[in-house]
Amino acid sequence: MVAPGLDAIFVGVNPGIVSARAAHNFANPSNGFWRLMHESGLVPRRLAPHEEGELIAHGLGLTNLVDRVTRGVSDLTPADLERGRVSLAARLAVLRPRAVVFVGVTAYRAFAGVKGVVVCGEQEAIDAARVFVVPSPSGRNAHYRYEDMLGFFRGVARALGR
Repeated sequence: MVAPGLDAIFVGVNPGIVSARAAHNFANPSNGFWRLMHESGLVPRRLAPHEEGELIAHGLGLTNLVDRVTRGVSDLTPADLERGRVSLAARLAVLRPRAVVFVGVTAYRAFAGVKGVVVCGEQEAIDAARVFVVPSPSGRNAHYRYEDMLGFFRGVARALGR
């Protein structure tokens, strides 16, 4: 769910099986996305996945780099990622958000064409939009503790004046 002129658009990699079944983003109970959005101050209360449409009222949007459902990102092909990159670039050019927040290093790497190490935090701007990478809150991501993830989400909230 996105709209023109939002404060930020959050970009996931692609829908997983649980999210596809629920027809809502970040629907897997082991994924901390909705808790992080609330506890960071990005939204005033914890939203459930089926309430994702309410993000628009808070100046936020949510989309994926790739629409194809997979068990995991390793099932995506280079062609999937390239189509997603082209499509997202076109959508961002029209929507012109103040910021783009890539949820996970994989989404950012695929979009920006970065091959090496990506450090979460603010990145180089895309057009006039600020760009951030936050750690993936997937239950599969053992690289970050919850408190560390929350710190990155709070950094986005501060940058947006929340």
